[in-house]
Amino acid sequence: MSAPSSTGADAPSSSPSPSPPCLPPSAPSVAPSPHAAALEPSPPLPPHAPPTVQLQLQEREITLLKAGVRDFAQVAASLPPLRAREWTERTLACVHGLLAAHGGVLVHWTGDGAAVLFPCEDGGDGSDGVRRAATYAVALQMALKELNDAYRQERLPPVYVGVGIAFGSALVGDLSPSGAAVQTPVLLGDVVAEAAQLRAFALRGQVLVSEAVYQRCWTMASVSAPVQVFAKGRTAPLAMRELVAVPGRRLKVPRQEFRRSLRVEANLPCACQRVEGGAVLPHQVPCTVRDMGYHGALLELGEAVPMHGELRLAFDLPIARYQARDVYARVVTLNTAGPQVLAGVEFTATSAEFDAQVRRFVQGMVAPG
Repeated sequence: MSAPSSTGADAPSSSPSPSPPCLPPSAPSVAPSPHAAALEPSPPLPPHAPPTVQLQLQEREITLLKAGVRDFAQVAASLPPLRAREWTERTLACVHGLLAAHGGVLVHWTGDGAAVLFPCEDGGDGSDGVRRAATYAVALQMALKELNDAYRQERLPPVYVGVGIAFGSALVGDLSPSGAAVQTPVLLGDVVAEAAQLRAFALRGQVLVSEAVYQRCWTMASVSAPVQVFAKGRTAPLAMRELVAVPGRRLKVPRQEFRRSLRVEANLPCACQRVEGGAVLPHQVPCTVRDMGYHGALLELGEAVPMHGELRLAFDLPIARYQARDVYARVVTLNTAGPQVLAGVEFTATSAEFDAQVRRFVQGMVAPG
C-alpha cells in the first residue's frame, strides 16, 4: 500500500469552515442636536471654604443688669393687634429711655427681657458701674409705676418688671462672621447666669442684687438683709438682697407686689379633707395643687368648700424629695365661676422642716430667664 503523495494538493478538511461573525445593521446617522451641550452635566463646582468667624474675647469685670417683663407674651396676646403694638412700644421705650442718662449699654432684648451692661471705669473696683446700675434700676421701677397709672386710665394691662443685678468677671467680645455688617456681643461667665437667676427670683417690680453688688453700693443704697436661695445649676446657695432705695437721689422702689414670696406652677396630686370643729372629716375632696409659694398654694378642687374653712392636706414635693403630711391650711380666696373650684389657701400649722422643704421646692422650680 503506497503512502500518500507529498506533492499533491491537501485534501479538504471534514469539518466545515467557520462562518464570518454576524454584524449588527449600521445605525442611521443622526445630526447632533443644538441643545445637546445644555443637557450635559455641569462640571462640579469648586468647594467653598466655610465662613470664617472672628471672635476675640477679653476677660474683664462687668456689671450686668437683667430685666424681665412678667407675662409679656400673654399680655400682648390678650390685646387687639394695634393695642398690643402700642403697649409693647411704650413699655420698651420706658425700659430703654433711661439707659443713656445712667450710662447703660443695651446688649440684647429678647422677647420678654433685656440685658444691659454698665461699663466700669478703667482701673477701678467696679463701684462706678454698680452704682449707676442700681440707680437706673430704681428709677426704672418708678417710671414703670407712672406708666402703669396711665395704663389703668386707658384700660390697658399694667406692666411689671423684675430686675437682677450681678457683678463679676466675664469673657467679653464681639462675634463677627465674615461678610456680616453687624457684630453680635458675646458675654460668658458665671456673672451672666447669676444675673439671670436673680431676675428669675425677683417678684413683680422688685430689684434683687448679688452680694458683690451690695459690697460696692451699700454706702449709697438701702438694701435688705441677705437671703439664701437654692438655684438650678448651683451646688451652693445663692445669696441675694433686695434693693429698696437710693436715698441720695430721692429714689425709692414703689411697692407693686404684695405677695410675700414667689409662686411657681406645681400640678401636684393632693389629698384634701375638710376640718370642722377641730375634727377631720373622712370624706376626701378631689384636689390638685395648681401653684405654690412659701406660705400658701392655689388648689383646684372637685367640689366647693367654705370660704375661710380649714383643710388638711397631704402631697409630695418631688424636687425636695419630701412627703408633706398633716398640712393645715385656711381658704382665703375662692372662685367657683369655672368648671373647677379654685381655692387660694394659706398654710396655718406647719413645721420648720415643712417650711424649709417648701422653700427648696419653690426655689428649685424657678427657671432663670
